[in-house]
Amino acid sequence: MTDPVSARIARAYERACLAELDALKPGNVHVFAAGHRMRVEDFRRSAVASAPELARPGTRVGERVVRAVRATIECVGQNTNLGIVLLCAPLAAAAEREGALRPALEGVLAGLDVEDARQVFAAIRLANPGGLGRASRHDVAEEPQVDLRTAMREAAATDRIARAYVTGFEDLFGMGLTALAEARAQGLAEPWQATAIHLAFMAAFPDTHIRRKHGPAYAEDVRAEAAGLARVLLSERDRTLDLLAFDISLKLRGINPGTTADLTVATLFLAGLLGQNSECALSGPIRPG
Repeated sequence: MTDPVSARIARAYERACLAELDALKPGNVHVFAAGHRMRVEDFRRSAVASAPELARPGTRVGERVVRAVRATIECVGQNTNLGIVLLCAPLAAAAEREGALRPALEGVLAGLDVEDARQVFAAIRLANPGGLGRASRHDVAEEPQVDLRTAMREAAATDRIARAYVTGFEDLFGMGLTALAEARAQGLAEPWQATAIHLAFMAAFPDTHIRRKHGPAYAEDVRAEAAGLARVLLSERDRTLDLLAFDISLKLRGINPGTTADLTVATLFLAGLLGQNSECALSGPIRPG
């Protein structure tokens, strides 16, 4: 028999992944345009393949990550969701616990151990993301000697996903959910709500995927471009042409704000776990927020 909490976690995760694809997110893959040798269908299939593994009941964070990444590679033959899985796995584990979600998440993060690090390092090697490079300490090419949160702390200054593990997912609970609430207050439809989240993150700080591949100066230039669009998105009803022009410009330059997209999916997943989207609100949060 399927565990009902696990089923709802998997459904919220899959829904978040698919909803993000419906949004016009400059530089990323979406229903308006493919990019970076990937198609929307690759991401849809990845969501379906990884959801059961990410929501597998009673499993630790590291196991969820490596199982979900392995299922993705087996399904589509490439890395489409490593960052998404890294962000969503702790949230999924926390949603199984009793009590409010945010304290439960902190409990999950505090309990990460060396085995979690070993499995996450294996998942990263399997996914082989672009621009990863080498680290002087706790390099993923080697077997970890520290727990996962300590390893993430080493990378937090230059990787926004690693930073989430150190700050208790501050970006999602703060900027992400705030951007979602503001978009809803403006009456934006669901795809544009995801666009608003994406632009809020993209405008607030340089995307760390761009930074790894193109350097900090280039990442800051892209951030400034995004900030100009973000200022007007919620004040004017239709910015489609401007956003598509920015999307084309980024893709022609080989620029992919992948971390921003990962944070957007994770924000939508978090909102789903908290009962803040139309599907989950029918039956309330998985755990009180």
